[in-house]
Amino acid sequence: MSRSSRLLGFGHHVPGRKVANAEIENNLGLEPGWIERRTGIRSRFWATDEDTLSGLATHAGDMALANAGIDRGDVGLLLLATSTPDHLLPPSAPLVAHRLGLGRAGAVDLAGACAGFIYALMFADGFTRLHGKSTLVIAANILSRRINPAERASAVLFADAAGAIVIGPCDDADRGILGASVDSEGSRYGLIQIPAGGSNTPFHGDLDLEQTRMTITDGREVFAKAVEMMTACSQDALTAARMRPQDIDRFVPHQANARIFDAVGRNLGVADRAVVKTIAEYGNSSAATIPLSLSLANQTEPFRSGETILLAAAGAGLSGGALVVGI
Repeated sequence: MSRSSRLLGFGHHVPGRKVANAEIENNLGLEPGWIERRTGIRSRFWATDEDTLSGLATHAGDMALANAGIDRGDVGLLLLATSTPDHLLPPSAPLVAHRLGLGRAGAVDLAGACAGFIYALMFADGFTRLHGKSTLVIAANILSRRINPAERASAVLFADAAGAIVIGPCDDADRGILGASVDSEGSRYGLIQIPAGGSNTPFHGDLDLEQTRMTITDGREVFAKAVEMMTACSQDALTAARMRPQDIDRFVPHQANARIFDAVGRNLGVADRAVVKTIAEYGNSSAATIPLSLSLANQTEPFRSGETILLAAAGAGLSGGALVVGI
């Protein structure tokens, strides 16, 4: 059993179609600049007809494995955090594992919405410590196919992307997950949802198409609860790691809305220069935003041994969490 785990490689992938705000503002009758002022988003990437969820995930995973420089046979588990699998059944992860040449590694989907990557990385850390094998964690979504184009609250936010991380066993106790905190608030279950498609409201011939699209019933409450949950989980994770916000080298929040993670950063006392921000160009791809941001940040300024990073997310469910990770 390993004492810890460590981040070995990073990867990401986005579809080829870049969508600027002007296209959405024109469709919704919004004045120019409205979306960026409210969300911090200037553009996002949307899938073309040829794109699949498993395809995005495979590209990101392939990049992360190459970046890690490990033998693919050393990977014991693939966790795929997604809210938009290729099919309701079967899960997409085994197909991605097959395409990546991972042999008989375990593979499973995790439906954790925007917090999915936090949970997946936490579970991966436990597997890697217990079994001494590397884990590939991918988060991917094609949310453009679940947007209601007439609903402003969701149409302006969501994007398509995939991000991936490879973690491996390590005996250095100062690496890997140093502190963790997770939370949920099921009393707010209906704030963000796709009403139809599950066993509660299955697909049928006279189903209203809008019931198959994402809806946000109260954007202000989502904002307030996301800030509250991300702040509280971050504080608890820092306490568990016996660290202060000033000890964090980089804060990588879920890119839900620039005003949300700016508020969380202020609440925590994290310097703005330490906050990794990718929302302006890439929008909100739910669980994929954190590993996407990690990969992009590593390209711009490679992570150094000894760095400490804070990850935090909150989203539908409501579900959230935070991790303090030593590089």
